[in-house]
Amino acid sequence: MQPDFTHLPERIAPEDMTTTHDVDPGPDPRGGRDTDTEFMLRNAGF
Repeated sequence: MQPDFTHLPERIAPEDMTTTHDVDPGPDPRGGRDTDTEFMLRNAGF
C-alpha cells in the first residue's frame, strides 16, 4: 500500500521553532595556546 502524499502537514509558526536541548560551545581546538607564535619560534631557526 502506497503512503498518501496528497496533503501537506499543518504549517508551523516561526516563533514555535525552537531547540529543545541546551547546547554548550565546543572545546577550544588550540587548547588556549598561541599556536601561531609557537610555530614561528619552532621554525625561525633560533
